[in-house]
Amino acid sequence: MLGAAVFALGARDWFQPSFTFETYFNNSIAGLDLGAPVRFRGVPLGQVTQILTSAATYERDVPLNKRREYIVVRVKVNLSAREAVQMRQDALALSKRGLRAQTQLAGITGQQYLALDFMDPRKYPPLEFGWTPRYMYLPSAPSSVGEIVSKAQSFLASLNEADIKELGQNLNRLVSDVDNKLGQLPLAEMSGNAQSVLMNADATLQRINHILEGAPIDHTLVRLDSVATHLDSLVGDPALPETLQNVDQAAQRLQIMLGDNQHDVRAAVQDLRVTAGNLRALSETIKRYPAGVLLGGPPAKVQIPGGGQ
Repeated sequence: MLGAAVFALGARDWFQPSFTFETYFNNSIAGLDLGAPVRFRGVPLGQVTQILTSAATYERDVPLNKRREYIVVRVKVNLSAREAVQMRQDALALSKRGLRAQTQLAGITGQQYLALDFMDPRKYPPLEFGWTPRYMYLPSAPSSVGEIVSKAQSFLASLNEADIKELGQNLNRLVSDVDNKLGQLPLAEMSGNAQSVLMNADATLQRINHILEGAPIDHTLVRLDSVATHLDSLVGDPALPETLQNVDQAAQRLQIMLGDNQHDVRAAVQDLRVTAGNLRALSETIKRYPAGVLLGGPPAKVQIPGGGQ
């Protein structure tokens, strides 16, 4: 029973196939802790089991001024027995192809993990060392964050006093130009225009509120709701399709009737035009000779003394 309990609590890991390798870093790996996950292109492989220094692990007998002072990270990868054997056989070839270990940040949490991926072996060559690794050695590559910081530090270190002085002068000129441009802006006029716009907007909003709060708007909305209700009831009336069909049939009949009596309609329209002309002439005659229309012909011509009419 004691043996079974020990096996259940962890002794079974002794019999589980695994593969251990180590990698060395020549820069800080702050944030990478024991138990950090190890992933190959996002696929979990294992975890970090040891974080040591080369001085305490391999360089105890090396003089202080000749020590590399690398950071030794050891990783345990859980594999099947066949995969572990295959990994040991392909380790050197994978390293030559550019398989490198690199610390990366895990999303927004900021936790670091060890990532394995293929990179340019000429850009990231293996670190130099003079000892025999205890486990299979896998070269490393600087982390992206550390590389950015290193490049920034190199850039700052490359600046001399003249460059720094010129940079300061350029910044001063830039600040002075910005200040001059701000001084040329008509701030008072812009402020007055902005205040006028705000006042107009406030007056418009007050008018809108007054209109919305008025009784006519409520009454209109009620009427619109009533009209919409009537329209809904009309559209939903089952007799509406039949009514529309009757109207369509009546229109077709009217069109046929007008087509059949087109000549008669034209003659009637012409007679109406003649009658209208006669009525117009009669009206003009009544205006000029009202008594003559009622009693007889037009009045006799008047003789004007002197021979004129």
